[in-house]
Amino acid sequence: MIPISNPRGQLEQIQTEIEQTIRTVIESGSYVMGPHVERLEQEFAKKIGVTEAIAVANGTDALVLTLQSYGIGSGDEVITTPFSFFATAESISRVGATPVFVDVDPKTYTINPQKIEDKLTPATKAIMPVHLFGQPAAMDTINQIANYYGLIVVEDACQAFGATRGGQMVGSLGDAACFSFFPTKNLSTIGDGGIITTSDNKIAKRIRSLRMHGSSQKYFHDEIGFNSRLDEIHAAVILVCLKYIDGWNNRRIELAKKYYQTLAPLTCMKLPYADKKGEHTYHLFCIASYQRDKLKGFLDKQGIQTGVYYPCCIHLQRAYREHGYQDGDYPIAEALANTLLAIPLFPSMTELEQDSVVHALEEFEVAQSW
Repeated sequence: MIPISNPRGQLEQIQTEIEQTIRTVIESGSYVMGPHVERLEQEFAKKIGVTEAIAVANGTDALVLTLQSYGIGSGDEVITTPFSFFATAESISRVGATPVFVDVDPKTYTINPQKIEDKLTPATKAIMPVHLFGQPAAMDTINQIANYYGLIVVEDACQAFGATRGGQMVGSLGDAACFSFFPTKNLSTIGDGGIITTSDNKIAKRIRSLRMHGSSQKYFHDEIGFNSRLDEIHAAVILVCLKYIDGWNNRRIELAKKYYQTLAPLTCMKLPYADKKGEHTYHLFCIASYQRDKLKGFLDKQGIQTGVYYPCCIHLQRAYREHGYQDGDYPIAEALANTLLAIPLFPSMTELEQDSVVHALEEFEVAQSW
C-alpha cells in the first residue's frame, strides 16, 4: 500500500540523530519545559521572523490560548472558514465565543476575503484564516479589513509550516499564529505538540502564564489557566526536524510539480490551484472529482491510500446543530466536501511510488472513457 503520508519514513532518515537527542533528554532528568523547549522557542521565532514563540501541548491548545489571551470570549464573534479541521471552530467555541463562517474561495479553498465584510457585526472581534493544506490565505486583503475595523487576526497555520505569502512566512502575517506538530504535519514530532508565534510581547507573556495554570511565578496563580506544556522529548525531536524541514518542503514542492505536469491532461479530475502570490508547501495534495467515491475505491484496489478532507463541513457538524445551519449555506465549501480527494505526497515518496499513483489515475481515466 502506498500511504497518503508517511511520517515514519520521514523520521527514519534521521532516526540515529533523533535517538541520540532523546537519550540526551533522558539523561538530563529535565523532561518538561526545559532547555530544549527554550531553544525551540528561540529558533522557531527566528525562523518565522517574529519576536516570540510559545510552545504548548498541541495545535488546538495553541488556538484556544491565543484567543483567550486576546480577551475573546462570551458574546464575541470570530470570523473563520467552514472548511477546515474541526479544531478551528472548536477553539472559538471553547473560549465561549461564536464562530461566524465565511465561504471559501473556489480556487484556493481558503477563506474568501471578499465575503468577510458581509458577516461583520459589532460583536466581531477577530478573523481566523486557515492556511489550508499548505496554501496561504489571502492575508494582504484580510489584514486590510482587520486594520480598518480594528480586528485581531489569528492565523491557523497548523497545516502550513514553511509556506509564504508576499515573501513572508506564514506565522508572521497576523497578530498571532498557531502551529501543530502532529505527526503527519510537515514539521512534526512523535506525538502531539504546538506553538504560537507573535511579535506582541504582552500577549506572549499572558500565553506563557496561561499554559502554566495561569502562573507566572511557581505556586502563585493570576487567573484560571491550562496545563498545556510541551514535553522536552518532543521539543528535542522538533529541533532535529527543524534542520531538515526546508529540504522536506522542497521535496513536497518537487513532487507536486510532477503531479501537475503528469496529471494535467486528465479530464476526470481538477488539480489544486497554487496562488502565485504565495508558496504552497503541500501538506496535502487534493484533487477534485465528481466521481470521488468511485475514484477512491479504484485507487484502493490498486494499493493506493487516499483521504477525504473534509467529508462534512464544520457548520453541518452535529456539534453546531443548534445554530440552525442548512445544506447550501456555504455552497463552495460543501462542494469541496463532496469532491476533494487527497492522493499520496510525502518527502520520502519514491519516483516509483509516484509513478504508480500517476499510472493508476491514468487507468481510471481510460476506464471512464469506455
